[in-house]
Formats: sequence, structure tokens, C-alpha cells
Amino acid sequence: MEGQADRLADNMNRSDEMAAFLATTNWASAAQVLVAGDASNRKYTRLTRTDGTTAIAMDAPPDKGEDVRPFVRIAAYLTDIGLSAPLIYEQDVDRGFLVIEDLGDDLFADLMAKDTDCERPLYRAATQALIQLHKAPALDLPLCDPAWLEKMNTLVFDWYAPSIKTGSITQFSAAFHPLAALLEQVQKVVILRDYHAQNLLWLPDRDGVAAVGQLDFQDALLGHPAYDLVSILQDARRDVDPTIEAEMIDLYLAETALDRDAFLTAYAILGAQRNLAILGIFARLCKRDGKPNYVDLIPRVWGYVQRNLAHPALHPLAATLDLPEPTPAYLQTLKDACPTSPS
Repeated sequence: MEGQADRLADNMNRSDEMAAFLATTNWASAAQVLVAGDASNRKYTRLTRTDGTTAIAMDAPPDKGEDVRPFVRIAAYLTDIGLSAPLIYEQDVDRGFLVIEDLGDDLFADLMAKDTDCERPLYRAATQALIQLHKAPALDLPLCDPAWLEKMNTLVFDWYAPSIKTGSITQFSAAFHPLAALLEQVQKVVILRDYHAQNLLWLPDRDGVAAVGQLDFQDALLGHPAYDLVSILQDARRDVDPTIEAEMIDLYLAETALDRDAFLTAYAILGAQRNLAILGIFARLCKRDGKPNYVDLIPRVWGYVQRNLAHPALHPLAATLDLPEPTPAYLQTLKDACPTSPS
């Protein structure tokens, strides 16, 4: 009960800070409706003026590790290279508040759920946007290099499978290191990291790749070109038709100068690495952050891990992994560790 009271007090204080921030803008009297929170601590509220114009208020509390400055910087970069990111109307970077352009509600994931016939054209548009991003001069960003990838690998052992012995983790790291080194053989590009159907908006009134609205990019890095393609085509939140996955890889390779075999190997390496990390992240969201719904997505992610580990180049890595399968019983143990669980 004490923890709940503390969270309520924090929310009330944060609401007061938001009101103070908006009072300094011309959105002070706008009606407010919560749009969404996400897996981070950020929250988004739609602001609507009496004349019908709208914007989105972003609340990213610095005391919880959030920082809006990368969002502002990368949004400007994406816009400069012809992609669609929200324009920044107002900002208080010290307190973690922004008022940004409202790109609407037509999430790719929602449109695909309503009409499966739009899946292929939407995935094609998203892939074309990545091609544009990767052909543009890269922004100066931190690196997604072997050290970063190996750090992310620890999440699966820390949160999804904490019973794995140290010796097995050491063997896994030794097998992963040469695979990560292979990724260094290609020039790095900007990777947005959370590039998937739940984070893209369809903007049909805009031309070409600008019709793909970008939402979640503040954690961007410089990494291998396959990273974001894995992110959208091996989506933790929805199934992607394998024929569409193959077609989008073909589309990407047809418009770039990358070697096919090397790219497919990198795609499998990053597919395994990224999805192993997601197993850990989803377990952490449940066990640490009280969000048990993410556990329900784990079986799909597990399937991606197994598919990527089947690539011949990853056989040595697969031989070191002895993770618990996400059976209903094991998933329940994760949910039982959730701080908001009734048990």
C-alpha cells in the first residue's frame, strides 16, 4: 500500500509539473486525453484546442531515466532526410516535457489488424523508409558494436533465465563474440531500434517515404543495416507472414549494394541477439515493472530465437544455449514474480 501511495504522489506531482509547463505555451487551455504509455516511463497526451487543432504532449520524467534531448535531435534529422517525424512545437528538456506534432492514430498495426490486404503495401513502405534512412548521411550517434550487443545479451540471463550457470553464460559469450565481429564488416547506418508496426503511423496525404510516420526513435544508434529490418519483420507483437518477410528482405537487397549471403547471416545473428534480449526485457517488464501482459508475447519471441539459431552460422551459439522453454507453467512463474500479481 505504501508503494502505491508513493506512485500516486509522484503522478500527482508530475501532473502539476505538466500543467506548469503547458501554462507557458499556447496549449494551456487545451483539452487533454491520455493517448498511451509504452514500455518505458514515457506518457503521451493528446491536446485539443477549441478550434479543433491538436498536438501531443510527451511526459518523459528525467528522474526515471528519460531524456527528451535525443528525441528532439533525431526528429530533426529524420525530417531533414525526407522522413516524417513529429515537429517539435514546445520543449522543456530539463523537466522532460515536449509538445509535438500530432501524426494521428493510424498505426500500421491497427490498419493491418483491420485489413490484412494492407499488410504487404505497409511493410513495403516501411522497408522503403529504411532504405532512405540507410542511404542518407548518418547522424553521429553511439555505436551498436560487439560490446553493446554483448551487454544486451545479459538481459536474457538476468531476467528470463536467472538459473543459468555462469559457466554456460561464459560459453555463450565466447560463441557469440566472433558472430558479433562479423557485423563490423559493413558500414554502420542509423538504426532506430524500435522500428515495428506499433510505432509507425500511416500518413496517406504525404508522398513517398514521408507517408511513414516515425514515433519511437530516441534510442537510435549506429549499427548494422539488418537491425531494423529484423525489428519490423520479426515483430514481438504480431505475426508477420514469412513470404512478406522474405519479400521485404529481397526488396531491401535489390536497392542496396550489400552481399546477400553476408546480409542473411547478419540478419540471423541480429535476429537471435535481439530476440534473446527481448525475452529478458519482457521478463523484466513483468518482474520489475509490474507489467505482466508482456509475458504473453514471449512464446512468439521464442519462436524467432529458434528460427534464427537454425542458421548454419549460429550452430555453435545454439549449442551453448539451454534456456527454459516458455511453457505455460514457466510463463506463470514469471507472472507470479510480478509485483502487481494477486499472488
